[in-house]
Amino acid sequence: MKYDEERVDDVVLALLYLTTFREASGYRTWKGHDWEALDRLHEKGFIGNPKSKVRSVEITEKGRSRSADLFKKNFS
Repeated sequence: MKYDEERVDDVVLALLYLTTFREASGYRTWKGHDWEALDRLHEKGFIGNPKSKVRSVEITEKGRSRSADLFKKNFS
């Protein structure tokens, strides 16, 4: 099925807002979403490299800001 990858990426990034948490090293988020979407978000600089055995991934400041904006836009 063909779909709008940009829209999917926006919704995945918005949902990452729900699972973002702070650690001593910075902010992280659970990465239980489509791998292709996570790879694209990494390429765009919103999250760290999702290819690891760790269940969470670093979310950049740019990613946190955009994630919060998209969550509010789509779900409030």
